[in-house]
Amino acid sequence: MGGRVTAACCTVLLVLFAGGANAQQQKIGDPPEASNMRLVGTSDLQARSAYQPTIHHQGDRWIAYIGHHGGTDDIPDPVNPMTGKAEPNGTSIVDVTDPAHPKYLRHIPGQEGKYESGGAQMVRICDGKDLPKADHNAVYMLRAVGSQGHEIWNVADPANPVLVTRIGEGLKDTHKSFWECDTGIAYLVSGAPDWRTRRMTQIYDLSDPAQPRKIRDFGLPGQEPGSTGAVPTELHGPISTGPKGNRVYFGYGTNKGGFLQIVDRDKLLNGPKEPTPDNLKLPEIARMPLSALNGAHTVFPMPGMPIAEFAHDKDGKTRDIVMIVDEAIQNECGEARQMVWFADVTTEARPMLISSYTVPEVSGDFCERGGRFGSHSSNESMAPVYYKKLAFIAFFNAGVRALDIRDPYHPKEVGYFIPSITAATDKRCVTVDGKDRCKVAIQTNNVETDERGYIYAVDRANTGLHILELTGEARAIAGLP
Repeated sequence: MGGRVTAACCTVLLVLFAGGANAQQQKIGDPPEASNMRLVGTSDLQARSAYQPTIHHQGDRWIAYIGHHGGTDDIPDPVNPMTGKAEPNGTSIVDVTDPAHPKYLRHIPGQEGKYESGGAQMVRICDGKDLPKADHNAVYMLRAVGSQGHEIWNVADPANPVLVTRIGEGLKDTHKSFWECDTGIAYLVSGAPDWRTRRMTQIYDLSDPAQPRKIRDFGLPGQEPGSTGAVPTELHGPISTGPKGNRVYFGYGTNKGGFLQIVDRDKLLNGPKEPTPDNLKLPEIARMPLSALNGAHTVFPMPGMPIAEFAHDKDGKTRDIVMIVDEAIQNECGEARQMVWFADVTTEARPMLISSYTVPEVSGDFCERGGRFGSHSSNESMAPVYYKKLAFIAFFNAGVRALDIRDPYHPKEVGYFIPSITAATDKRCVTVDGKDRCKVAIQTNNVETDERGYIYAVDRANTGLHILELTGEARAIAGLP
């Protein structure tokens, strides 16, 4: 009897697990799917494909600055209802002071072009009062504008931004840059015309944004001008720990052949600048390769993490951890699974992977839903509310996943939110027997958090911005009321 009851219970649990998320293709009108997360507010972002959201506490307001990819084949330049004009996708500025009622303030057009070939994907914000040589009354927005280069805007009045300056021109590409607000040092992901790769790093001193000063070009030996042989995989993006941490973590590759590079910041900024192989190697402390099947989209450092399991050990009570997030590229699982990895870099010269995380495909039949399934990016805010406690991962058609990372050797999912599709959600296609098969599914692309604890997820398939909050167990982990 006992054995039969146990088997029956297990069967029920298996059925519930397999059907815990909507196993069928999403339909307009279907409710969102959620666990320990709830929707607070939305903005349609004028039905523009979204990349990076950056949330900034600006006086007594909270402003979301959101970078966009280019338009689609069907709608290359969506109409801006505020101007009545068709505009290339660029940057959306949204007042999220009241997250239940976000207010769209302004769209700044970006580069003409579709998908990855247009728009203004990356955006970072620094207050003038934090930058060493800037106008203290200004708020500066740094954005990447495709092959046009980088721009800096004064967004002190976010509804009326003013262009300050442009950096670079005629680049092959731009992407996921990083800006240190306390020093002004900016690591601009660029494609210098004379380099042999689409994306490398151009480092600038933007302590006075009106007077950019170039420090150096940086990349991997074999990418520099005049080199020969195979070209190493391109950069995706860096994150710096600033002068105090004296490290810059670079993620290379996207969905294959990627690696984490750990760099000495002081040597990078103050070492010899000529891009020779020896000079490019000098700042590197270590390089940790990933599988040939995986890349590195986001590399998020968490130094000095206290590990409860090791609290009574003589050594290693705290560990330096880097979370590495791959990017899924192909629709309907047409590649190896892209996941989240945790690396212990306490001994920097010998970093090692210690754990991984992925959404179980069977929990929502995600390979059948349409669009991409797999990881893409994590939040990057280091505000105390979540830092070293919870991480939020954009997982395309599996929405946002909340991870308990207090023990990075055993990360655990504690919540998720898969938004509903809308009439604006764009289709995603695969070719089967020479014909396109298209489906419509949510494509949560990037995610960020603010100091209040709200989570901001944006959609690659034109579904807009979703503002979320934690509930239940996940909220308790963060210590939120």
